[in-house]
Amino acid sequence: MAIGIGLIIALVVLVCALGLIAFVIGVYNKLVTMRNRYKNAYAQIDVQLKRRYDLIPNLVEIAKGYIKHERETLENVTKARNIAYAASQAAAANPGDASAMKNLVSAESGLAGTLSRLMMVSEQYPDLKANQNMMQLTEELTSTENKISFARQAYNDSVMVYNTDREVFPSNLIAGMFNFGPAELFVVDKPEQKDAPKVSF
Repeated sequence: MAIGIGLIIALVVLVCALGLIAFVIGVYNKLVTMRNRYKNAYAQIDVQLKRRYDLIPNLVEIAKGYIKHERETLENVTKARNIAYAASQAAAANPGDASAMKNLVSAESGLAGTLSRLMMVSEQYPDLKANQNMMQLTEELTSTENKISFARQAYNDSVMVYNTDREVFPSNLIAGMFNFGPAELFVVDKPEQKDAPKVSF
């Protein structure tokens, strides 16, 4: 009789241990899957960022021929593009690195500002605005910006799901045990979005 009770207790302990191991494995695998999802979502952003970085030098080259007096603006665009490109390389290497993502966000904000200034300056040069290559590049750049926005939204959604899951109990215990750190959102502040549009008649 004592052997039977001891065997039952051993089986109960074994089943509980196996259940706990299965639970840990399940949570771990879920966290890995979600981390891979946000990394894949970032890869989609990276493709579009590279496309934009390739378009910018062409845009600057065409503008050079028309806006010779705006050399500083053109240099600023090139410099901001190079900084953003370097930041995107660091972020692509590890999208989970919060400092790399913050650097990319900062660099992208700077690039957006300098590109905006270039577009405002180009408005003052009718010949440049009418240039067929400039119009085509501007259209491609706008299309790429839209694709970046959609990819960024998908990335941010994946990051939100991952961060939420790694913070809730009991997943947070497994996340802490296996060093699943938080992922950084990719939110670029655009000053023009903060100001209400002014309408005048």
